Amino acid sequence: MALATVSDVVLGSVAFSVFWVLAVFPAVPFLPIGRTAGSLLGAMLMVIFHVIGPEQAYASIDLPILALLFGTMVVSIYLEKAQLFKYLGKLLSWKSRGNKDLLVRICLISAFSSALFTNDTTCIVLTEFVLKLARQHNLPPKPFLLALASSANIGSTATPIGNPQNLVIAVQSKISFGKFFIGILPSMLVGVFINTVLLLLMFWRSLSPSVRDVEKEIEEVVDVDVRSYNDDENDEVSTHRFSPARMSHLLAHEGNPEENKGVPRVVLNVVKDGSDQALPSDALKKTVDKRALFLKSCIYVVAVGMLVSLLMGLNMSWTAITAALALVVLDFRDAGPCLDKVSYSLLVFFCGMFITVDGFNRTGIPSAFWNFMEPFSRINRTSGVVVLSLVILLLSNIASNVPTVLLLGAQVASSAAAISPEHETKAWLILAWVSTVAGNLSLLGSAANLIVCEQARRSQDVGYTLSFWGHLIFGVPSTLIVTSIGLPLIRA
Repeated sequence: MALATVSDVVLGSVAFSVFWVLAVFPAVPFLPIGRTAGSLLGAMLMVIFHVIGPEQAYASIDLPILALLFGTMVVSIYLEKAQLFKYLGKLLSWKSRGNKDLLVRICLISAFSSALFTNDTTCIVLTEFVLKLARQHNLPPKPFLLALASSANIGSTATPIGNPQNLVIAVQSKISFGKFFIGILPSMLVGVFINTVLLLLMFWRSLSPSVRDVEKEIEEVVDVDVRSYNDDENDEVSTHRFSPARMSHLLAHEGNPEENKGVPRVVLNVVKDGSDQALPSDALKKTVDKRALFLKSCIYVVAVGMLVSLLMGLNMSWTAITAALALVVLDFRDAGPCLDKVSYSLLVFFCGMFITVDGFNRTGIPSAFWNFMEPFSRINRTSGVVVLSLVILLLSNIASNVPTVLLLGAQVASSAAAISPEHETKAWLILAWVSTVAGNLSLLGSAANLIVCEQARRSQDVGYTLSFWGHLIFGVPSTLIVTSIGLPLIRA
């Protein structure tokens, strides 16, 4: 694609620069509006500057990617309600053999969880737990936070639903879930192992050398700090604020003990049971327990069914949406509280990013850059794979990994397709592997890193600041070693 007019190139570059600055530095002093608003601002500037038309802007929004992202978020929310992450946390206490063993377990659980439930979800749920775990043993939080974030990034490479850039690659490349998984799994397993070894070598002295039985202490942290799915119907009332439009008059009273004064207990029992006959408290408890157990079982069955369907090659977006709606129906109550937990700001961010990146592509700058690099980046030779990987790694840390995939994905795949269909598939998998592992290079390279850093800083009980340079000292060697060793293991 040739370069556009000078005005389009200049104005498109300005709009993309605004998007990039606010995406990487969402709290810049001169415009602290955040990533989501920054993404929309970049998209709006592309339209205002006539780099892209309104109809073209709407058409550039990839609905299958948004549907897949939404569906996986809803399924993850229900799995959290079914105590999955509590059970994963308890795995840390099973026959624990000391602090180094705990570091290894954090790496493994973080990687496994991220492959199935996205790296961002894993980091959101486990950061606070990891911080309190370190405090209980008088250990520095840094190695455990690095273990959580870096392993989450590496583990998320294995599946199309592990992170946002993989979602984009899976939808654009039309590579099946099973083929994607088999192609990257060896690299992921070796990468997690190498990353864990590097963590142990770097922080060997800062971890207590004594072998301690910490099973009881860890279980206490899990029980207190990992939010469980309360079997009582009032659990959602204690964790969400409902608007009156979402609840009947009696249910609203039930969620507020002060308003329950004067409401006979027998009435509340009738409301809970939904029948005309009041239930004794013991019978009510058994009924609620059975319902909660049934719902938990359904959540796990639906989640496993979704994974099986994906492995069978069914459409990923519709499979995720179907699983999400199945859980909503099986829950058999107002889905508002669960749907409120969906990160709609992330979905809006993606919409703005799609428009902004498409507008920047229309300037011809990415094509001109790739035309210059393409002769040196052909993946049918080792030197080409190395050059391509370096380009992806650098761009992922400069422009962020998802925009990098959107900017280069189609062109890299087209170049590889000229060699053979197998090379095209391999090119997509290399893009997924390198762009994701590149997130470990610096603190700004991955949203998962920023989530861990921000949650650690804001923690009321164990506030800790993971500095940019403190992360970089570990991130650079880990990223370069893991990326280079994992590349030869990728198979189309």
